Amino acid sequence: MKKFLTVVLALAMVLSLAACGGAETTAAPASTTTAAPADGGDETTTTAAPEGGDAADIVVGFSQIGAESDWRVANTNSIKTSVADAGFTLIFDDAQQKQENQIKALRNFITQGVDVIAFSPVVESGWDEVIEEINDAEIPLILIDRATDIEGDEYYETFMGSDFVEEGEKAGKWLVEFMEKEGRGDEDIKIVELEGTVGSAPANDRASGLRNILKDHANYEIVASQTGNFTRAEGQTVMESFLKSEDKIDVLYAHNDDMALGAIDAIKAAGLKPGEDIIIVGVDAVKKAFEAIVAGEMNCTVECSPLLGPQLVDNINKLMAGETLDKRTNTIESLYDATNAEAELPNRVY
Repeated sequence: MKKFLTVVLALAMVLSLAACGGAETTAAPASTTTAAPADGGDETTTTAAPEGGDAADIVVGFSQIGAESDWRVANTNSIKTSVADAGFTLIFDDAQQKQENQIKALRNFITQGVDVIAFSPVVESGWDEVIEEINDAEIPLILIDRATDIEGDEYYETFMGSDFVEEGEKAGKWLVEFMEKEGRGDEDIKIVELEGTVGSAPANDRASGLRNILKDHANYEIVASQTGNFTRAEGQTVMESFLKSEDKIDVLYAHNDDMALGAIDAIKAAGLKPGEDIIIVGVDAVKKAFEAIVAGEMNCTVECSPLLGPQLVDNINKLMAGETLDKRTNTIESLYDATNAEAELPNRVY
């Protein structure tokens, strides 16, 4: 642990953060001071730590991509709740899906002297300079959910999250097996693809994973692929375009469930039956996707759990104890379709 913050310093941080805006600070329950930001950014709240607890002296800076999907909101809530339960002080920044905002937040974390930095990179490239600054400051870095394209693994302590290539492969395997069971194994299958944010790790890898499977099945063709930026609204808009431009669509593959749900709205508006006329495959396994599967409007979702807060806290505790982390902390995840979605639906918390 490279730095402990006293209550006096914590209160001083309120004024510092309020001046620059964009960050939110929370800590273990005790007395609370709130300051309105000077430039219209997020409200900054600093909670004085209870006396006698080392955990409250650990300050974590977390830069989140945004709140573009139900998955991302659940991920943020999981991390905020787990960090608060652990008694750590959290400085949170919402980048609103802009890399420049994340870079600014990471530099602010360095200036504020946090003990650990965690962030989900909005895209894979363009991080070399700021990550070098983090390393020079000797602040441990944890990557959450998404990776960068920087070579090597010396610059971070661990990557926490899912194997996105495997998710795409799971989707491809399920699709091929499903079509065979439906008696359509030899049919020419036309697929449209709703991609995630261009340049992001999940968009790149989920696309690659699907193609890893389809390359052995010449009758499957991806006829159109376009980004929907992981949002339901853009998923609907792009699907409307696909329906107008393509003569035949057998399958929609969406890089997340929110885009798949938007596409379902577009398919229904076009007078078609989602889940029947067009097979719908998504990723994330959010609750609304389960509801769509149970309703017969979606066929499959590959799980990508956002509930990474407990893992983050566990890794921070290990770092503070001087332990070396495994370079990858994978989550164990499943696949859901009409055979198991209804039974699992009551258990979904996101």
